Amino acid sequence: MKTVYLDAASDESIEAAAHIIRSGGLVGMPTETVYGLAANALDGKAVRKIFEAKGRPQDNPLIVHISKLEQILKLVAHFPEPAKKLAEAYWPGPLTMVLEKSELIPDEVSTGLPTVGIRFPSHPVAQALITAAGVPIAAPSANRSGFPSTTTAEHVMRDMDGKIDAVLDGGACGVGVESTIVTLASNPPRLLRPGGITLDQLQLVLGRVDVDPAVLNPLPKGARPLSPGMKYKHYSPKADVIILDGGEKAYADYVNTHAKPGVAALCYDGEDRLLNVPAVCYGAESDQAAQARELFEALRHLDDIGAKTVYARCPAPRGVGLAVYNRLMRAAGFEVCSLE
Repeated sequence: MKTVYLDAASDESIEAAAHIIRSGGLVGMPTETVYGLAANALDGKAVRKIFEAKGRPQDNPLIVHISKLEQILKLVAHFPEPAKKLAEAYWPGPLTMVLEKSELIPDEVSTGLPTVGIRFPSHPVAQALITAAGVPIAAPSANRSGFPSTTTAEHVMRDMDGKIDAVLDGGACGVGVESTIVTLASNPPRLLRPGGITLDQLQLVLGRVDVDPAVLNPLPKGARPLSPGMKYKHYSPKADVIILDGGEKAYADYVNTHAKPGVAALCYDGEDRLLNVPAVCYGAESDQAAQARELFEALRHLDDIGAKTVYARCPAPRGVGLAVYNRLMRAAGFEVCSLE
């Protein structure tokens, strides 16, 4: 299969990508969070191709993307008042709501669960593609399963060239980590995956929102994931990632003490000057949005420079930083070294 590059600035490219979706094919699609691997969400055969292209485990459910709010009504069994309030506050945007699914959702999307995650992305190219295709789109991140997510079309081509029909280039993603996932199929609602919409923002609308234990800890053995990003080691470069939890000086001292060939650092902006190993920065310590936006690019760059062991500066698990912390914890397989 030859993967075609399409420039999203062209209306002809949008229509070409929409034709691929309608025909049961796969397209790398830009969103404001990460690039998604898009297929017709109502076509179980097309959805199965997503799992094959990514090497994705068969029990890891997908998110369905819409381009108009009213489209959700046919995809879920009920659209309760809390969901309407969340939609009014944060859609379109980086938020996925898990609700009881309708009969239109194939089991390939929900992996046999009675629920489905629905998202209304804010990226204009994603909206244009969904509208042109005329169908809701299932789209997990457009990367090889377990590896860092893709935030540029070039990342998608590196991972998916020859495995999908086309990549629609809409530029770099603005948020940089996958959407927040909250389930409204439980009482109280529960945060399943942190993202660009923070826990505080959810609580402003919903009141009490519990945090699923799998946000900060490994999912218990044998437990079934209720949403993407819960069960498996995710977002990981080829290198072994170890998170160091401590201040700037303690971090630098530890890394320099363990300096040897193959060791690299993932640190905040400006901290590379303190280190005696190759270092990749992923935003300022005070700028959680930049950390989220730059994380996956940084993890991929660590592979490019041949890192074998990566010592990562531990982000603060609050606000958008909770999403960064969640992704790094999974990239590290929950291996954290406390320096204090």
